[in-house]
Amino acid sequence: MYHSETPREQRFTAVESQQPADQLTTKVEEAHRNLKGMIRILEKMVELKDPYTAGHQQNVAAMAVAIGRKMGLASDQLESIELAGAIHDIGKIGIPTDILCKPGRLSDIEMTLVQEHAAHGFSLLQGVSFTWPLAEIVHQHHERVNGSGYPRGLEGDDMLVESKIVAVADVFDAMASHRPYRPALGEKAALEELRKNKGILYDTQVVNALEAVLGEVQPVENKQTERNEGLFRFCLESI
Repeated sequence: MYHSETPREQRFTAVESQQPADQLTTKVEEAHRNLKGMIRILEKMVELKDPYTAGHQQNVAAMAVAIGRKMGLASDQLESIELAGAIHDIGKIGIPTDILCKPGRLSDIEMTLVQEHAAHGFSLLQGVSFTWPLAEIVHQHHERVNGSGYPRGLEGDDMLVESKIVAVADVFDAMASHRPYRPALGEKAALEELRKNKGILYDTQVVNALEAVLGEVQPVENKQTERNEGLFRFCLESI
């Protein structure tokens, strides 16, 4: 004989069927948090290896997200940009400390070694099943839209939009910040570089978006002039 469920039985059935789905959602969210936590650890590892870039990755991440939001990117792309920006220099872990901290112009050989950090970063990340294309963004952040970048000489159509954004944010903050081989060039010089090479080295839409959001992002204060002596000692002790 056919038995129709009572309202009470229907409620129990609905609750029972919902529980596995809720448990799966909880596990997915937990895995997501764990991955993001691992990314934050990687971020700190880079800063320990290369103290001169302390704050740089955070600045790049914040600027890149602001650019992406201005361009109307989806939320998952913004998350990719934020996380990739936070570890875009992870490959510097594989670069000798004496080169990273060298207080002078790098030789051609040393510069070649430094440029390998993009490929090193890709190698470190490619084996991890991230939700986001972090390995590829890190791999591409020194590529240029005219194909003159490294390590693969990709052109604009072959680059992820996230990579184009991180590339511009990276150039802007790197030029505006202190480096062991030169003092900070300032935001004005950084902006002039991007404007001059807009559509040549850097994506036009990305540069335009950066100009539109300047002033909205508060950079992390490195207080570099006060820390130079301490950082130099750190580098010497690490060599």
